[in-house]
Amino acid sequence: MNRVFISLGSNIDSERNLREAVRQLSLRCQLLAVSPVYETAPVGKTDQPNFLNAAALVETGLAATELKTQVLQAIESELGRVHTADKNAPRTIDLDISMFNDEVFDVGPRHIPDPDILRFAHVAVPLADLAPDLCHPETGQALGQIARNLAAMGLARRADIVLWPESRVSNEKGD
Repeated sequence: MNRVFISLGSNIDSERNLREAVRQLSLRCQLLAVSPVYETAPVGKTDQPNFLNAAALVETGLAATELKTQVLQAIESELGRVHTADKNAPRTIDLDISMFNDEVFDVGPRHIPDPDILRFAHVAVPLADLAPDLCHPETGQALGQIARNLAAMGLARRADIVLWPESRVSNEKGD
């Protein structure tokens, strides 16, 4: 089984779309954990609503390409995601593979692990909430350290939105 961290984002009917994306993930993969939700200002194209971001950890027997096309893109399509040339355009849902096991590779134009883990708090912080001690496969840094190193300015935890009962990955000792 593959352990996969998926980043979720939405700024169109965000709460509903994030909840439905998590529900759909749970039907298609083994959902292990979902991070808290964070509200962030849009990157690049700033004249649009704020985003809600989170991360999920799943287990799947699918390869990365199959997961992307058969699960993530299918959920995006079902939730009305319209892909445009503007990668910063508003969207109903965005589901991206952030980390796939501890592997380093490319899926089409996307690099895994997602380079945005090292660039944006709205990607790193939810991942670190799930597995703070997990090391980034390219840098060797723990996700918690990466999240602390990124400026969290404009990143607000939304305790009023819960996407799934579990909020963190339990450690190997079973706590």
